Amino acid sequence: MNHDSYPDAYIRGILNTVKTIAVVGASENEIRPSYFVFKYLLERGYRMIPVNPERAGHELLGQRFYAPLADIPAPIDMVDIFRPSQYAFGVVQEALALNPRPQVIWMQLGIRNDEAAALAEANGMKVVMNRCPKIEYGRLSSEIAWMGVNTRTIGSKKAAATGGIQRLSLNRTSVRGGATEATERAQREDGVP
Repeated sequence: MNHDSYPDAYIRGILNTVKTIAVVGASENEIRPSYFVFKYLLERGYRMIPVNPERAGHELLGQRFYAPLADIPAPIDMVDIFRPSQYAFGVVQEALALNPRPQVIWMQLGIRNDEAAALAEANGMKVVMNRCPKIEYGRLSSEIAWMGVNTRTIGSKKAAATGGIQRLSLNRTSVRGGATEATERAQREDGVP
């Protein structure tokens, strides 16, 4: 995998298949990026598990903190690392000791550890480095464009939404139970019938 450029289908595939995400380095501090990402993904229907030894036993948005990954009583699909790059290798080693193993190691913006990535990939895991799942979800689901960002059109007119808040998603069902336009467009782009 070229970790300098990820195909949209690769990122979309990860975000569509993972359900449980352990956030290593999660914080209760509402101005920390880990809090924003945790809250955003929780609101999108992912099961979020905060991991921080200093906060073990406390809760973040109703979700119990755990100290190490090994203490989490349920299988984890993805480990999202909010720790400096030098700690990523240890987090990958900890993830490899789990049974079953997570499918994905995700290193946040500014976090890159090629040695950790190689270890994870050698053990069958997918790896993403120096990216944010919150940003990628918003970009791929068109939520960012929906808010007027990256559309080359910025104005004071509100977007036309029907039935209240529109929540766009990747290949997930909408609040009302149907597929969204963004889902159908993404499936066409990825060649999914």
